[in-house]
Amino acid sequence: MQLSDKTIGEWLEYWAAETPDKEYIVYSDRDLRFTWKEFNARVDNMSKGLLAIGVGKGVHVGIWAQNVPDWLTFLFACAKIGAVAVTVNTNYKAHELAFVIENSDMHTLCMTDGIPGNDYLDTINQLLPELKTTQRGKLKSDRFPELKNVIYIGQEKHRGMYNTAEMLLLGQNKSDEELNAVKSTLTCHDVVNMQYTSGTTGFPKGVMLSHHNIANNGYLTGEHMNFTPDDKLCICVPLFHCFGVVLAVMNCLTHGSTQVMVERFDPLVTLASIHKERCTAVYGVPTMFIAELNHPMFNLFDMSSLRTGIMAGALCPIELMRQVNEKMFMTITSVYGLTETSPGMTQTRIEDSFEIRCTTVGHDYEFTEVAIIDPVTGEHLPDGVQGEVCCRGYNVMKGYYKNPEATAQVIDKDGYLHSGDLGVRDPDGNYRITGRIKDMIIRGGENISPREIEEFLYHMPGIKDAQVIAVTSPRYGEDVGVFIIPHDGAEITADDVRDFCKDKIARYKIPRYIFFVNEYPLTGSGKIQKFKLREMAIELCQKEGIQIV
Repeated sequence: MQLSDKTIGEWLEYWAAETPDKEYIVYSDRDLRFTWKEFNARVDNMSKGLLAIGVGKGVHVGIWAQNVPDWLTFLFACAKIGAVAVTVNTNYKAHELAFVIENSDMHTLCMTDGIPGNDYLDTINQLLPELKTTQRGKLKSDRFPELKNVIYIGQEKHRGMYNTAEMLLLGQNKSDEELNAVKSTLTCHDVVNMQYTSGTTGFPKGVMLSHHNIANNGYLTGEHMNFTPDDKLCICVPLFHCFGVVLAVMNCLTHGSTQVMVERFDPLVTLASIHKERCTAVYGVPTMFIAELNHPMFNLFDMSSLRTGIMAGALCPIELMRQVNEKMFMTITSVYGLTETSPGMTQTRIEDSFEIRCTTVGHDYEFTEVAIIDPVTGEHLPDGVQGEVCCRGYNVMKGYYKNPEATAQVIDKDGYLHSGDLGVRDPDGNYRITGRIKDMIIRGGENISPREIEEFLYHMPGIKDAQVIAVTSPRYGEDVGVFIIPHDGAEITADDVRDFCKDKIARYKIPRYIFFVNEYPLTGSGKIQKFKLREMAIELCQKEGIQIV
């Protein structure tokens, strides 16, 4: 086993040559199918289309869409010309999108019309009123001076935007020689993907990942599940996350496997796709598997083709793992890591016992050094002793975009990336995650920064102070709670707070549990005791008859 030096574009071209007529991407619900050869040709054409509008090596291209058919076309097209695909969370609203466009120095934004409850077209026209009076490719925005193009992913025409058909048409006017010239300048260590992750500072940070980072992490993930070209992976997790774009897409890309895509997670579409295409694997967070198992039509579908998959993003209950094993015929593995580690640093293996797969996050990836380090002294700790989970190796990010200070805070002088999570290693080399140093909420696989929500709420009239905490949730693992101290005389209700958040921040960040207090519990030195606030949240919910879901 060894690491590959292929770029993502080279991997695509490898399989287009090796298995040109084999299905690569399938949308079973609409019977849309691409072979490796067909998809590679489409990507080449889109690559030349991007070159035609000024996108080239090192240029940042946003992708803001659910798992639509051309999401991957744009990802691979960027990869072939050395552009950086900036993957944008589909739940983002205007406030968050504006930050990412500005912070990433985005040159081109590729987007759809939105998702239920989130109209992307309204949002982009709100942020870019110039679009209404601008010719395609002539965008000049006072607010976002770097942004030059907006591309609508689809056939519809919108003022000031290119659409997919026009981009492919532009690509026909560029020569293959020009594309090949650009490809010849690329290396596997170039940045290919930038993902924004919640940080303890309150502001998302752009994690820079290279071809080498993500292609190899996807490859090793698949090796731990015995993936081959005969596998068909049902991908119903969002592509903007590492879970989707690395653990799923890069796994299939490096193993020549087929991707059966689900545009937006729906348990019925997922079950039907597995049944119809005879999928051998499926991924999901615990809530997805619960929705599939509990669907009233579950027993109508044949799951017997399944053999493995990944459950990640939150703690995986043992009983749920057992049900997935028995009713979906899957030997589930779990991956632990973070966006900054591309994302996997440990994984349970398909050959591990049920107990190990349920109670640990497995052992370290090949070519990766995982260590338990004392967060105070920096000392490497022996087996059985709790410390911070850290790692170094090929999978560590290139850094945070335009943020060397934050990069230096998480990658130490020895090259170890500090996760902010507490864990222990057992004598067999398996790791258990035991707690968290960093102030972070993980809700159904989404990382949420309490500080980010606090900073946002300070802008609401009537709020003197806000402290956001995690509330343990049986459905999501954790959910968002907030304790608010109002200004004297201010009359604010929980509904007022939710209304203020609505359409400004992603729905999953809006506090579900809202409490009003006059003061916070403090330490002797005056620091707020958030652990006591977490205890108070449970007590207040019980006292007020609020059901925690």
